[in-house]
Amino acid sequence: MARRRIPRDAVEQLLASREQVVGGSRGRAIYQSQVTRADGTVCLLRAVVDERVDPPVVITAYFTANVAKYWRQ
Repeated sequence: MARRRIPRDAVEQLLASREQVVGGSRGRAIYQSQVTRADGTVCLLRAVVDERVDPPVVITAYFTANVAKYWRQ
């Protein structure tokens, strides 16, 4: 998250109130929400989460501008 300049509070907010959860590989879940950046562009904040452990573990988190590829209607 630090390397990708993703604020910890943004990931914590995603974990608490995600808009979608989609299946990932290796039995992991991908939490995602649409985010409007400071320049007005819309992107997704995605976090790969292993929910099989307690508490769930965030494997990675990233922003992507490719909303149409990942967003489920």
